Amino acid sequence: MGSEVEVETRTGVEITGARGLPAWGHDDLPEPLPFSFGNMLRTIGPGAILLATSIGGGEWLVGPAMGVQFGTGIFWVATVAIVLQLIFNLEGIRYTLYTGEPIYSGFMRLKPSSNFWSIFYVILASLQLGLPALASACASVLFAAFLGQMPGAPDARTLVLITYGVMMVTVLILLFGGTIERMLEYASWAMLAYIFVFLLTVNIFFVPLANWGRTLVGFFSFGYVPAGGVDILLLGALAASAGSGGIGNLTITNWVRDKGFGMGGRVGAIPSAIGSHEIKLSHVGKVFPVNSENMRRWKLWWKYLEADQVWLWGAGCFVGMFLNVNLATAIIPPGADISQVGAGAFQAQYMSQLWTGFWFLALLNGFWILFSTHLGNTDILIRTLTDIIWVGSRKARSWRGGDIRKIYYGLLLIFTVWGMIAVNWKDAMGLFKILANIAGVVLAISSIQILFVNTKLLPTALQPSAWRKAALVMCSLFYTTLAVMVFWSQVKSYF
Repeated sequence: MGSEVEVETRTGVEITGARGLPAWGHDDLPEPLPFSFGNMLRTIGPGAILLATSIGGGEWLVGPAMGVQFGTGIFWVATVAIVLQLIFNLEGIRYTLYTGEPIYSGFMRLKPSSNFWSIFYVILASLQLGLPALASACASVLFAAFLGQMPGAPDARTLVLITYGVMMVTVLILLFGGTIERMLEYASWAMLAYIFVFLLTVNIFFVPLANWGRTLVGFFSFGYVPAGGVDILLLGALAASAGSGGIGNLTITNWVRDKGFGMGGRVGAIPSAIGSHEIKLSHVGKVFPVNSENMRRWKLWWKYLEADQVWLWGAGCFVGMFLNVNLATAIIPPGADISQVGAGAFQAQYMSQLWTGFWFLALLNGFWILFSTHLGNTDILIRTLTDIIWVGSRKARSWRGGDIRKIYYGLLLIFTVWGMIAVNWKDAMGLFKILANIAGVVLAISSIQILFVNTKLLPTALQPSAWRKAALVMCSLFYTTLAVMVFWSQVKSYF
């Protein structure tokens, strides 16, 4: 790698040839639309994609399993996790608003080199999201819907075959649209509308008011631990997946770039394979000079960003977790084990006891929840690897005429085949516990990296405040502690 040269400019500390990446270009910050409710709805969207990818694992699978087995008092962990991940997201996006680069590019500008961090995050992303846990859970829902019964151990092979079908449909969806971000955004809004209307309706009509109070109190019972202890592996999964969990939190910066937030509007996006006009994606970002006009625009972009992340994603994660846990603890007997082969479809089994029509409606809701998460997670994995390869490899950028779609869809094919192999290893919940706890490790490490990126690479006027820096440190400590607890519990289980 070439040596690092720092040059003080009006835009801050410019890293020229830093760690193997080219220096940024320069341009003015694009002017956002005047802030209004209508323009807000037109501008936001990445938060909807991230919420759709969040709600399947933590809210639909892990949350209800945790609440039924250990009570709602432990859900203060989910509250803390969502708040910390919200700040994590905002600080990752801070870098993207300034440079037009996803946060991975910022990491690649840190020591020891771009190659080191490229390989590091390719491995972590593959470990976390290379297992098709949510596609497997979708299979349970489809099995129950078409055969009219919950799947059991003898149905494992059938579930695998259905999972293959879910994965192929995912590939087909990702082929179409102008940009992949735009297609995912439209799909996410549609799925979220059905999911939240259904959950709110059944909670209002079928959950006693006293249960609402107990559940809400549980989300703020800070420090509570059940007398009999908890499943540490499940607790670690809850903490990571209550928000988006690791790689998903980082990839919000890619979607923000593709949506055109801030300097993302100067660098391009990843186009879809079919139905898109030609879109170029630069492998290096552009930064803007810090002056009064650009700072005015910067503050306006932050208004849109806060609407997208705080009120759409953050509030959506909390409400989604609350409604799912509130419903599960009201209709499922306390202590029931709902984490086996039928995970993802168990809600329908219990809700049908209230009204037979809920069998199909609950399964449809479960399918949209799980499929939206699987669809988003698939794009997160492939998008992460594509962006890292695109930024870090000159050969990749010149391959096949510099068409980034060839990299994206080539990786999609490879990981689809891999997923068809990996799905044979464990059931949905078993796979999800693995990927969620890897997500916790990602959050522990990347929180500190975001802190370094935002304090070393951004000009002083754009750097986070002291309390935001402290929150990133707290995020790292929170997930490091959980990772150590999970690791130790697994070590003890072998002795």
